[in-house]
Amino acid sequence: MNPETLAHALLAVLAPIAEERRPGEPLGLEASDLVFDRPRNRDHGDWASNVAMRLAKPLAANPRELAQQIADGLAEVDGVASAEVAGPGFINIRLDAAAAGALARTIVEAGTSYGRNDSQKGVSVNVEFVSANPTGPLHIGHTRWAALGDSIVRLLLASGANAAREYYINDAGAQMDRFAISVLAAAKGEPTPEGGYPGAYITTLAGRVLEARPDLLGLPDDEQLVVALDLAYAFQLAEIKASLERFNVPFDVWFSERTLHAPGAEGTSLIDQAVERLREQGHVFDEEGAVWVRTTDFGDDKDRVIRRSNGEYTYFAADAAYYLNKGDRGFENKIYLLGADHHGYVHRLKAVAGAAGDDPEKNIQVLIGQLVSIRGARLSKRAGNIIEMDDLQAWIGTDALRYALERSPADSPLDLDPELLQKRTNDNPVFYVQYAHARTHNVARNAADSGVDRGEFAPETLTHETEAALLGALQEFPRIVGFAAEVREPHRVARYLEELAGLYHRWYDNCRVIPQGDDPVEAVHRTRLWLNDAAGQVFRNGLELLGVSAPERM
Repeated sequence: MNPETLAHALLAVLAPIAEERRPGEPLGLEASDLVFDRPRNRDHGDWASNVAMRLAKPLAANPRELAQQIADGLAEVDGVASAEVAGPGFINIRLDAAAAGALARTIVEAGTSYGRNDSQKGVSVNVEFVSANPTGPLHIGHTRWAALGDSIVRLLLASGANAAREYYINDAGAQMDRFAISVLAAAKGEPTPEGGYPGAYITTLAGRVLEARPDLLGLPDDEQLVVALDLAYAFQLAEIKASLERFNVPFDVWFSERTLHAPGAEGTSLIDQAVERLREQGHVFDEEGAVWVRTTDFGDDKDRVIRRSNGEYTYFAADAAYYLNKGDRGFENKIYLLGADHHGYVHRLKAVAGAAGDDPEKNIQVLIGQLVSIRGARLSKRAGNIIEMDDLQAWIGTDALRYALERSPADSPLDLDPELLQKRTNDNPVFYVQYAHARTHNVARNAADSGVDRGEFAPETLTHETEAALLGALQEFPRIVGFAAEVREPHRVARYLEELAGLYHRWYDNCRVIPQGDDPVEAVHRTRLWLNDAAGQVFRNGLELLGVSAPERM
């Protein structure tokens, strides 16, 4: 019996009580309106409801008396072992072993779909993250956002949303000019120009450019710069994509900033069109030859110039055009993941949303991440002044690095210990969870060798206290997934998996799947194999949401 079936049973109990107290008036409740919580102390039951306190006033009833009426009715429902009133009107519900244990079969038969839910159904959301300049390798800050952004999208998709991962390529502006000049200088054997990009990776890029265009240095000076930029940009972007793929982060959209500046069929760019659209909304004004957006109307600390008096557009113009473009592509909601040094962007982006006619409190969300430090980490030999994603991945491993970055809230500073993350002990959180999953496979293999299969399912035999606790946690998984998607917090899944691993290990220590000695295989052994495999399925499903592998052997 899950919360949905329990909710329908509760509605059936409530109907005659409401009719008696308020004849002819419908109760106005649906199953989805009824919420059940897990009691912190499992001695209090499997589920708790505050429905009596919610309905006491509209039904003109004393909360405890109403709760007792409801509890008496629930106690008669098949699958409910008992229902007791606690405190001012809480109802603690205990399921019988068969009703609780039925979940094991449900999970196994659901497979990879268990945990998926409809809490975000109908929601369209664009999640933009990483978005590093294509002028160098990804570093430690990008690594955190890559892990979190990807897992947020996985959670949204698992909760029914139409969600997409998007990378905004900052391939327009002065940084690209400096990049091109730096690569060309390296190709000529000259020192890095002032304000240019230093690092061995620039020399490597220059070598690849020369290999692709041996005639580069014989071209006219202005053409040299264009060729060097186009080739080096393509090589560096390809390296960024490869780094992210190795980190198990697939992007659905790679959006080039150049797209915003390029003239369209009518000779106007997306930025030109964005300015006119904002003007039509009534939020644009002209002053001293410049074009402004009245962003203070939407909580910004000052109005923003969108086009300078010399006719040049500002970065804010690109931000506005890009935001509008996301909406034009069907994304009602936009999530931005930005670094700790981007606090100033929050009001600016929300102001863009408001000026575009959206609700800044609903249609846009800006998540600010805090810094990550790695004990003993060395700066990149190629880039010199950063800790590269590739180096971290090679050092710590994809699974350990992703899990460590995802098991804490984004706004918490992180200090990671690589020595711990490489240990094969229970002190290492990712090992602890992966080992629990591997153990489920080991149990299943040993069961097969001992003649224990899933040919019988008798959930009423799952009576041990560790079985009740494990089933209770497995029941929670869909709710955890839905809530983590709603609040954009993958760490809730990680912490859940760690708790589940602890419950699984305690069950393993107390309940045998394989008969002892020459004892015969009984229904309880076969049913425990169902429970074991159900736990393994939830571990796999949860780790998949975090982009972390689920090894079968460790």
